[in-house]
Amino acid sequence: MNIFTDEKEISMQLLLDGSVILTNLLLITLCFFVYNNQNIQIFICDYYSIDYSTFEDGKFLCSGSDDNTIRVWDVETSKQIGLFNGHSSEINCVKFSPYHYYKNNSNVICSSSIDTTIRFWDVKCKHQLQIFYTHINWATGIEFSAFNGGRYLCSGSRDRTIHLCDVETSEALHVFNGHDECVWCVDISPLQSNGNGDNNKCNGIGVIGGNGYTICSGSWDKTVRIWDIETTKQLIVFRGHEDIVRRVKYGSNELGNTILSTSNDKSVRLWDIRSGQQIQVFNGHKNGVNAVEYSPFVVNNIEIGSSSNVICSGSWDNTIRFWDIRSNKNELYIIKGDDKEDSGILCLIFLQLKKKGKNNEQKSNNTCGVNLYMDKNRFYFISNSFILKFELFFLLSFYECLLLMKKEILLFKKKNNR
Repeated sequence: MNIFTDEKEISMQLLLDGSVILTNLLLITLCFFVYNNQNIQIFICDYYSIDYSTFEDGKFLCSGSDDNTIRVWDVETSKQIGLFNGHSSEINCVKFSPYHYYKNNSNVICSSSIDTTIRFWDVKCKHQLQIFYTHINWATGIEFSAFNGGRYLCSGSRDRTIHLCDVETSEALHVFNGHDECVWCVDISPLQSNGNGDNNKCNGIGVIGGNGYTICSGSWDKTVRIWDIETTKQLIVFRGHEDIVRRVKYGSNELGNTILSTSNDKSVRLWDIRSGQQIQVFNGHKNGVNAVEYSPFVVNNIEIGSSSNVICSGSWDNTIRFWDIRSNKNELYIIKGDDKEDSGILCLIFLQLKKKGKNNEQKSNNTCGVNLYMDKNRFYFISNSFILKFELFFLLSFYECLLLMKKEILLFKKKNNR
């Protein structure tokens, strides 16, 4: 059964390169948008967790939900192409496996569930590959290692532990103990350069190839903790949140020594690993904050692809907010959902798509990053340099709205000599 409800698809030629923002709304959930040089596609679906992957010539989404299933979607066609039953309870997290991609050139999804298990699913063969029974309570957040081609899987649990498992051997390698309550979210520090230009292969350092790497965890005990991935020792405890921690995320590039965290205390916080101190706190959300990502939008004309100064957060208050991490002043911009139909934002992901050139060659999309978000009555266009909002009244069709948007974009480019 296809869970895309009230499915819509609108096509229109536009003269811009594009990107995607995927946001997850509870109940009426998000419409997520794929924008490229061919058309704009709009889908509406229900899910608790999402991830994105490109494989061979395709673009795919996977979703996990409270219906105990994992589903796979073809982004180009908006069709469901896979359905996996096996979990006996709600799905907490889904991730495409980089290990199976690099090792076997196969498209595999990893899922964690309240049923305590972590399972692997082969998208092409449509069957279950592996089951990990390492936890004795809910399996919550999962993350693959940045090193060794994603061979190692980190998982949190309501049993208060963090486990590190070898995907290749299905062996549990390390258990990290220290949290006083459920470990809800985890992340693994970004890939370190190995000097040979191939950072997706095995680094060949340390016992498991993880020397210098750390794990970050967020818990219902209101703390964010850093762990040495080789020794399992707890290195830092960040205290400051006043409620459970919902999301943790390492910075990348020169921001690699920082961690972002969100909490039910309505805040987003930025931490410095070197000093062990809080750098910034971002207040403005009216309810718990479920998600945070570094945005492709930047401040002071830094190009897409370099480290962004802008973060994006999603909350139960049904808003997406953009912040400059160098300042704890008010948010840069707010996107508001439809309070009558939407019940909050659970997660969001930015994706940089590629534009097809001549002979269908894939080209990098650095000229004008575009993200689209929509609720039932509003359409938003967000580019690197400006944000336009269009109210969709009954007398203004969506097609007319797109024409207006295109006109405004061309006027903006002409005015700014772009």
